[in-house]
Amino acid sequence: MQTPQINGQRLWDSLMEMAQHGATPKGGVCRLALTDVDKAARDLFVQWCEAAGCTVSVDQMGNIFGRREGRDPSRPPIIMGSHIDSQPTGGRFDGIYGVLAGLEVIRTLNDAGIETEAAVEVSAWTNEEGSRFAPAMVSSGVFAGVFDLDYGLSRTALDGVTLGDELTRIGYAGDVPVGGRPVGAFFEAHIEQGPILEDEGITIGVVTDAQGQRWYEVTFTGQEAHAGPTPMPSRRDALLGAARVVDAVNRIGMTHQPNACATVGLMQVFPNSRNVIPGRVFFTIDLRHPNDDVLRQMDAELRAALAEISEGIGLQMDFEEIWYSPPVHFDDACIAAVRGAAESAGYSHRDIVSGAGHDACYIARVAPTSMVFIPCTGGISHNELEDTTPEWVTAGGQVLFQAVLERAMATAG
Repeated sequence: MQTPQINGQRLWDSLMEMAQHGATPKGGVCRLALTDVDKAARDLFVQWCEAAGCTVSVDQMGNIFGRREGRDPSRPPIIMGSHIDSQPTGGRFDGIYGVLAGLEVIRTLNDAGIETEAAVEVSAWTNEEGSRFAPAMVSSGVFAGVFDLDYGLSRTALDGVTLGDELTRIGYAGDVPVGGRPVGAFFEAHIEQGPILEDEGITIGVVTDAQGQRWYEVTFTGQEAHAGPTPMPSRRDALLGAARVVDAVNRIGMTHQPNACATVGLMQVFPNSRNVIPGRVFFTIDLRHPNDDVLRQMDAELRAALAEISEGIGLQMDFEEIWYSPPVHFDDACIAAVRGAAESAGYSHRDIVSGAGHDACYIARVAPTSMVFIPCTGGISHNELEDTTPEWVTAGGQVLFQAVLERAMATAG
């Protein structure tokens, strides 16, 4: 039988329609987790799942599952998916591509009249970005048993609202238990979020591993004082300390090349007045590396730098590592399924390591897992200018379809 082909135009049109929810003037999206625009996007996704004949369920973390039944109800489902939420200045493809590519797989199965052995599900995971509620990937983490339910629901935004409160407010506080069920395999399609595939002229990234990550929150407290009369030698400038940390974090990242990344991404300065020496600064640090030993070394160097800088200026330091996600090696059989699908479909491909965290990183703890990457223009992501092409979108969807179909039709072992 000839392999069915996904409807690339339908997938692209779905992406463009979904991008209207949270659309920004520069062509991106602002669809923070559990806001009203996230609710509207969720509602549209649920509507599309139901139109495709799926049974929709929502768990206690607000994760959404659209299920297409298989021939054998005893078989664990093959699940696809990613996330709907975005960064404050996010793009039209990060996360949502994997959700809608999964929906397109189900639509294509319907078009072809294929009854799979195992059920096939498309999923949308809550708060993958961690932008509104830290840490990232918290709901897939609860599904995988990394966090407990109370921890997940109690995550608090900067404005004081909790994740659980917002789930209730927008109507997505489901009653299905989170996780605790067998999964035959999990596949996540995603834009690369980096330049490698485009630079090398390759269409499909076969994701074999994902970097480990450590997230920290730091507060430096010094002494507020007048910017004019206060002599430079006697100042306890919290922002000066934070600035030195930014430089130290950058040096740590550069020291451990080629694979290390180190970033200070958020900073709040108090009292934030132009003629007052800052007395307190809150900031975040993000360290990443695919080798856990190197990541531990980066952690040690960071802690030493923070102590030296704070003591040198006379600052009080509050320091907390709020999240650790170890490096992930994905399932060899799922990797092979993605690689074989790319070869069968005639797409150029290469093995690649994900520099970003994804829900797949946590699901890999409880199910065989891999990912499908497609190029993004200029390697730009977490940016309103994020872009890809209909041809790349179609290619990734086709590879996802063939990899999922192989696993969903495989003889139970």
